[in-house]
Amino acid sequence: MSEVHQIFDRALLRRRRDRVAENLEAHAFLLDRFADDILDRLAFIERRFARVLVIGAHHGAFSARLSQLPGVAFVVSTETSQKMLDLSRGLRVMADEEALPFAEDAFDLVIGALTLQFVNDLPGALVQIRRILRPDGLFLGGILGGGTLQELRRSWLEAESEVTGGASPRVAPFADVRDLGGLLQRAGFALPVADADLVRVRYGSPLALMQDVKAMGAGNVLADRRRVPVGRRLLLRAAEIYAERFGEADGRIPATFEILTMTAWAPHESQQKPLPPGSAQVRLADALQAKEHRLPGTRDGKP
Repeated sequence: MSEVHQIFDRALLRRRRDRVAENLEAHAFLLDRFADDILDRLAFIERRFARVLVIGAHHGAFSARLSQLPGVAFVVSTETSQKMLDLSRGLRVMADEEALPFAEDAFDLVIGALTLQFVNDLPGALVQIRRILRPDGLFLGGILGGGTLQELRRSWLEAESEVTGGASPRVAPFADVRDLGGLLQRAGFALPVADADLVRVRYGSPLALMQDVKAMGAGNVLADRRRVPVGRRLLLRAAEIYAERFGEADGRIPATFEILTMTAWAPHESQQKPLPPGSAQVRLADALQAKEHRLPGTRDGKP
């Protein structure tokens, strides 16, 4: 088996999450939005999930809300950051998303709460999640997508090209919503769906945005990043380019975040299966009450 390429410095990620844990609640607007969305989705599902796992406890608020849902017997929260885990209540496990320490068929519902974008092997992590779900169990996973911080990324790239003559690795390889369905299928899930939520936030300045990203613990943790501090000249030039390119009339700047949400089920015989080709009993045109038009150069609808 080939070794997984280390895209992210996981040890650095843990240290940074430890540092920001105490004040994370003040910078958790993305997690709050994701949590609201997941709870809305669960409200429309006519099922009760007794055993719930939350991958990414953060400051514990999401797990606490889930524990209040009807039918929930217990919620287990995992974290890579000990200081974040200490903020949670209830059942807690210190665990890495890349090595989940749970038995097969252990949970009815697994939620990936905006941490899976930092794993080095997303397909492998999805396989592990599928393994710990019982048959007909549900996975709801949120990750940050390619639209995230697109303005900041473009500004940094241009600033580094000007100031240093080249660009260092700063941009994580975000997943694309079009790829997630295939990844879920490869991991053995059934009925996979992925959708995107674009969130537009306004800040007083580019520096305020950078400070907020740092306070989320979401700064550059690429393994191949340049290991020297960012100079003042580069920082100010990136902020200047950001304001010039994207600044609004009132002096504020926009920042885009993209939340990709995956929905998939562990396979079960009771789930709907696609019909085999040619088994339809009703013509599509009849079902849609549409008039068919023969294409030029065809006979009876065939070339």
